[in-house]
Amino acid sequence: MKKKTRTTITCTISYVSLVALLLVVLFPIIWMFLASLKTQAQIQSMDNLLIFKPTFDNYIAVFTGYDFLKPIINSSIIATASTLIGLIIGLPASYAIARFKQKKLSLTILVIRFFPGITFLIPWFIIFSRLGLIDTYLALTMSHLLINLPFIIWIMVPFFETIPREIEESARVDGCYTVTTFWKIILPLASPGIITAMLLSFVFSWNNFVFSMVLSGGRTKTLPLAIFNFVSYAQINWGALMAASVVITIPVLILAFLTQRYIISGLTAGAVKG
Repeated sequence: MKKKTRTTITCTISYVSLVALLLVVLFPIIWMFLASLKTQAQIQSMDNLLIFKPTFDNYIAVFTGYDFLKPIINSSIIATASTLIGLIIGLPASYAIARFKQKKLSLTILVIRFFPGITFLIPWFIIFSRLGLIDTYLALTMSHLLINLPFIIWIMVPFFETIPREIEESARVDGCYTVTTFWKIILPLASPGIITAMLLSFVFSWNNFVFSMVLSGGRTKTLPLAIFNFVSYAQINWGALMAASVVITIPVLILAFLTQRYIISGLTAGAVKG
């Protein structure tokens, strides 16, 4: 009886702790969504925290007054391009590092990943300005690739190490070349890790602000830079800012929800060998 009571208390404490943690994590998101449906006066008043008359004027203002559609297109193009190029280069590189045990090279790539993006900002700006590539998709894609590529390799190396060599040896016995084996056998087995690396790289590129602030302009303005426009010297348009934040967050949440099963297996598979 005591053991049953102790188990019940433990489960209750666990559930209460989980609920408290979820409230802490989800509160900023919930507040952001509610604020996007309020007027400026309602946002600044504690009396209208939960009970208020919702309005969609902020969303209308985002797409009409601030021309938010163009930054969405720009961010989609840049994030997609940098992610795809990162996968094309990073997957073979991480596979080679895993199979040939290039520990020093893997450590070097990991160290590069830890460098803050602002470290490369001035060299990139000098190079692209001299080449006349400022405010182009190529400049932003290459700058985002500098961050995404080491990240993709860092995720995929331990994942490829978990794939048994016997599978490749069996494929060679059946007459498959190395490229065929990698394309038709290894990559399908590594699909959870690939989806994880792809989604996280897309999110990093989607949310990147530093490179866009320096390397973009009127033609290639991205979403983080567009949100910065809601902050002026005189005031902050909180309603439009929250509405724009919701618009930015929704695509990422949808992608994460659709691929959550692959993300969990992709993040845990690389930690287990055997």
